[in-house]
Order: sequence, then structure tokens, then C-alpha cells
Amino acid sequence: MTRERGDIGDLLATGLCILAMTAIMFTYMDSVSLIAQKMEVSQIARKYILRMETVGMLTDEDRAGLCEELAAAGVTGLQLDGTTFAQAGYGQPIILQLQGSLKEDYGFTEKRVSTAKH
Repeated sequence: MTRERGDIGDLLATGLCILAMTAIMFTYMDSVSLIAQKMEVSQIARKYILRMETVGMLTDEDRAGLCEELAAAGVTGLQLDGTTFAQAGYGQPIILQLQGSLKEDYGFTEKRVSTAKH
């Protein structure tokens, strides 16, 4: 029985494939964590728009809680431009608009519109 001599090209191709798959896996994991963060921001926005429906605006206490929860979720550079801060009448639209960044690089805008029911 004789042994065949291996070729370095086979080993090199295998190594490159493993390296490429590792890079793809890390990129995928980074993207999944970013999507999870965005979903968390959406859930926080939903929670506060429901509160705003009851009260008719974003109160100072809710604003502080919203900013605190979003900061804990990893949001930086938060802006609340376009959000309803004044009392809306019954049946009037109320808006919660969040703008900021996730992981310092990815900007997002979350806009929720509902009707005041207080």
C-alpha cells in the first residue's frame, strides 16, 4: 500500500473556506444582535404610545422613563422631535417619534401614531 502525496492547494482551499465561513458567522451574529436591539426599541415605543393614549401626551415622568429605558437598550443620540408634548383632545392624533443610533453607527426612526382616548 502506497501513500499519495498531498497537495498544499487542497489544504489552502480548506483553510480559506473555514476563514470565510467564520467571517460570515460573525457578521450574521452582529446583524442578529442589531435586529434584537431594534425590536426592543419597538417594544419600548409601543409601551409608551399606549400610555400616551390614556394621558393624551408624553408626560415629563414618562419622558424620563422612556429615555432611561432606551439608554439601557443601547440607544445613543436620542431625539424626540415630532412627539406630542402638549395635551391632545379626545380623538386627536398623538405621535411618538424616536430618532437615534444603535451601536453608534446604525440610525433608526421609530414613529408611532395613535388617537388620544382620555
